[in-house]
Amino acid sequence: MLPTTILIDDAPRCVVRPTDTKDLNRFIRNGKGFLLAERPQGKITHRAANEAEMGKWQSGLALHKAWGGTEEEFFGLPLSD
Repeated sequence: MLPTTILIDDAPRCVVRPTDTKDLNRFIRNGKGFLLAERPQGKITHRAANEAEMGKWQSGLALHKAWGGTEEEFFGLPLSD
């Protein structure tokens, strides 16, 4: 899958690249505590990452690779406001 932005009440929370829809749903289910930390009653949705979010994801991937990680091991990163 392409990088995907997870939104909480339509506000970007993180950008991830799951391997498939099952992986994405598992992350949302298991990451609910992290995702909703600041808005416990928030609504979780997702969409394709926009250009700016894709750039942040690619920068995170480059940093991950710089220390010897592989692309397959890199899942994503939080987006700050």
